[in-house]
Amino acid sequence: MNNKDFLTVAELARILGISRVAIFKKIKKGVIKAQKIGRNFAIRRKDVGDILGNELKDRDKREIDKAIERTVKQYGETLRMLGEE
Repeated sequence: MNNKDFLTVAELARILGISRVAIFKKIKKGVIKAQKIGRNFAIRRKDVGDILGNELKDRDKREIDKAIERTVKQYGETLRMLGEE
């Protein structure tokens, strides 16, 4: 096993653009798989693709929810009328 096969919590936080604390919380919840080595965690590089995929999906979902809210706010009455037909 090679050190290049793993990332530290700080490195993963930098890649994802979130805090180290957020990474630790995701590890604790089991969202991110990590191996504990002494007092530190190591994340396999090969798992980063899955982690990035989940992050993007959550971000996309929030954007879709916002777009739906705007549409309903702007066209709510028209949508209700179309639904009655």
